[in-house]
Amino acid sequence: MPLKHYSVLKGRPIAMRFGTGRSPHYQVHIVAGDEDFRIAVNVQSADGSEVEFLVRSRFVHPITERLAALPEGLHPQPAQPGSIALDFIRGNLMQPQEMVPLPVSVPGPDNDLNEKLDQFVQRALSDESAMVYAFGETWGPETKADNYFGFRPGRGIHDIHMNQGNPVGRFSGDNGPWQDGGLVFEFPERNLWTAVFLKFQTQAWHTDDETGHPIDLGGGTPTRPLDPTAPPTGEMPDGLVRIVAALVNAVKTPEREVVTLLNTADRDIDLTGWMLADKQKKKMALSGKIAAGGTLAVVVQKPMELSNQGGIISLLDQRGIKVHGVAYTKAQAKHPGLTIPF
Repeated sequence: MPLKHYSVLKGRPIAMRFGTGRSPHYQVHIVAGDEDFRIAVNVQSADGSEVEFLVRSRFVHPITERLAALPEGLHPQPAQPGSIALDFIRGNLMQPQEMVPLPVSVPGPDNDLNEKLDQFVQRALSDESAMVYAFGETWGPETKADNYFGFRPGRGIHDIHMNQGNPVGRFSGDNGPWQDGGLVFEFPERNLWTAVFLKFQTQAWHTDDETGHPIDLGGGTPTRPLDPTAPPTGEMPDGLVRIVAALVNAVKTPEREVVTLLNTADRDIDLTGWMLADKQKKKMALSGKIAAGGTLAVVVQKPMELSNQGGIISLLDQRGIKVHGVAYTKAQAKHPGLTIPF
């Protein structure tokens, strides 16, 4: 079964502790209104392998506007599109090549996961207007005091990492779409959002839309390209064709929305059976070929629509596997006639 109590916690950080020991977690004490919570972030997997991470120092995504509108506190989220739930793959938060493995703790400055997390938590601790948003599975309230910070009742949120793509075994029961964990930091005085996303090396990138279990595209279930500079393949097709721009808010009536694709391959790509999808997962079929190194301007057709309120655009191949995806905000879409580059 997927996570039972998937939620997002919004609050102010007031203390932290580094992750150490056999199952290290970076701990953050959060106050939301008059309630206390603890965020526990895995900085090493249970099998001892390194955690992969991505830091978006300037996080631009339509979800931020909805997060800012949340009151402080714990907010359960349905694991489905349209909620504030995270999905690394379907929410177009990243490409797999962007994830970097990092040790939990090694000598030297800013070269392990503890320190990567700590630099943003410390920045939030020193900024009274800053907010932290933690996505994951909740626990508590407990009858005892918190093990790390001593507040009562003990409670908090963990599984602050990708929660799908686990291989068959101990954690495969946690798999599910639209329930990924993550940490998002809001710095209102700087008009800045920052996000930290984590996954384990054993977690596959391409997963089933219903179960979140790994999809074998051939050659096993790769978690990410071994060489981020290697060209896309059938087993890891991400980025073969990319969405490089979109005209979302046209000036003509009826509105004419356009998505521009770039073929990064050294060969022509037949788009027959491929699809574009919007944030509501409404799809339009593609056809024809896109030349090697060439671009193709695709006019959006119903039922697919590009919302002026912010959204996501995904490109799926003939197998339904996501090849590329982008996200844009309401602010980016507010200028009529201007094309948004990605």
